[in-house]
Amino acid sequence: MPEDELTALLTLNRIDGLGCIGAKYLYEQLGSAQEIFRNREHLKDIIPGTDTQIIDALCGAGYDSFIREELDFIEKHGIRCVTIADPDYPARLLDCHDAPLVLFSLGNVNYNATHTVGIVGTRKATDYGRRMCHTFVKELHELCPDITIVSGLAYGIDIESHKAALEFGFPTIGVLAHGLDMIYPSAHRPVAKQMLSDGGLVTEFMSRTAPLGQNFVRRNRIIAGLSDAVVVVESAAKSGSLITAEIAGSYNRDCFAFPGSVGDPYSVGCNELIRDNRASLITSAFDMVNALNWNVRKKGSAVQKELFPDLSDEENKVYSRIRLKAQGVHISTLMTELNIPYPHLSTILFSLEMKGLVKQAPGSLCKPL
Repeated sequence: MPEDELTALLTLNRIDGLGCIGAKYLYEQLGSAQEIFRNREHLKDIIPGTDTQIIDALCGAGYDSFIREELDFIEKHGIRCVTIADPDYPARLLDCHDAPLVLFSLGNVNYNATHTVGIVGTRKATDYGRRMCHTFVKELHELCPDITIVSGLAYGIDIESHKAALEFGFPTIGVLAHGLDMIYPSAHRPVAKQMLSDGGLVTEFMSRTAPLGQNFVRRNRIIAGLSDAVVVVESAAKSGSLITAEIAGSYNRDCFAFPGSVGDPYSVGCNELIRDNRASLITSAFDMVNALNWNVRKKGSAVQKELFPDLSDEENKVYSRIRLKAQGVHISTLMTELNIPYPHLSTILFSLEMKGLVKQAPGSLCKPL
């Protein structure tokens, strides 16, 4: 039996055939990774239909040398581990059915920033794609600078997004398809190092995990899940960025795409996303900011809202709690801390939204305006 929750989560990550969906399902049913291992021999009684092979793998799992080495690696390199039970876990990911149970990060990552935009595209970016990426981020800086840029540190549009974010002072997060013991591609190490001061590197994979093909699909879902909106700058007909856009749609995230010339091989994907109504056409950052109804203002110029006399006592109580955190508060946190049942809380939040004080964001997040 693993001696603490983090050890149990790391051990759970090692179970062959379980996968992120299966791991999250077991976690939700039992309440913790330790409880999964504590009840592993009786899982069929608790969750009828549990695969016998999974039970056998759980029963055979132990606190092996790999896990000890991983914990030493985490401590030695100052890696931050955030589990799904932690208050700092990305609120936007909580409602995703395949959310990772633990995330590892280096740098200064704020998982619950006020606004997050995922920017993805082809690895073979053209001059047009690089120019559009740079211009888009520049315009975002002018319109709505309280944004974190999320991408995948890959060649092409990904790295251009990170570079532009650094140039214009945006925090930027690189989601990796491998462990934090390496940077892939290695040519992007200097940019990755710059990102650590404001933003950083995030992964669900433990060290010594190679950047295999299937890991990039898993990486893409985290990019989508961390983002309020996903922007596709350039994409071929078959591209990982299209997978990210599809996942974003399944998470009810807004998806946008820049159009390209008809017949251009690196604009086919974007044009098809727009044609099939899977992404909204944009030609500038203003188009996206306007569609999302984000406040257009400079840093530090946020409107200060005092408690309004026409608010009820309960509305005042809920608004007072929400306004403490610019990045928002998860609705389950409000229910628990304020002891307000969901139906009644939903009515209060709707009233506050109509009064222009709060908005409800993806991932059941309630944010002050």
